[in-house]
Amino acid sequence: MKILVAVKRVVDHNVRIRVRPDGSGVETNGVRMSMNPFCKHAVEAAVQLAEAGKAEEVVVVSIGPKAANDVILTALAMGAHRGILIETDAALETLAIAKLLARVVEEEKPDLILLGKQAVDDDSNHVGQMLAALTELPQATFASEITLDGTSLEVTREVDSGRETIAMSLPAIVTADLRLNTPRNAALPMVMKARSKPLAVHPASDFDVNLAPRLTIEKVSAPPERVAGTTVGSVTELAGIIAADINELEAI
Repeated sequence: MKILVAVKRVVDHNVRIRVRPDGSGVETNGVRMSMNPFCKHAVEAAVQLAEAGKAEEVVVVSIGPKAANDVILTALAMGAHRGILIETDAALETLAIAKLLARVVEEEKPDLILLGKQAVDDDSNHVGQMLAALTELPQATFASEITLDGTSLEVTREVDSGRETIAMSLPAIVTADLRLNTPRNAALPMVMKARSKPLAVHPASDFDVNLAPRLTIEKVSAPPERVAGTTVGSVTELAGIIAADINELEAI
């Protein structure tokens, strides 16, 4: 069985996000980058399945500039077997990414495709669902538990009302939630070993996919700074402030 995992390089989640002065987007120059946290859970799930003897190969694919090699190497250090980089310096929209991944799925023919449920840079939560539509494969989103038994897959997923468990046949697409597992930190020997694992690089132009943007970003702005709170001396004073605010709202 082969598992394909898509990973994305994003601004590290510990870095304070800054908007570019011209409002064209988020500043990435000189900023620490790392693997999208949700993608790490997808990689961990794939590696655990391989360690349990339920998968023979874990292939990791990323789309982005040459620097995206670092997130592939991270996945290889975690236990993936080989990597694929679709290299492009363009800022791709989610549909273009899904179309490129669909081509990889067509070539690799994996039995299971894992992705993070969303990327923390745009929080779009589009790619997994778009990829399922393009490949006409069954999908389970927001997975918090994955059980694989032969060619059948059982996925517990987070929903508004709690959790639901669904059964699917393979091949299938699953997007990982944070509750799925706890990603491992690769030890130094695994990091060194990762550099000797196969990593193929293909220009995005080789896939004959229209990468032209369909959306126009007019402006990106930071949220307003939070207003500082005030300290009150008693519950009576707090109740008076609340009553005054209610009266003000009712008068509007």
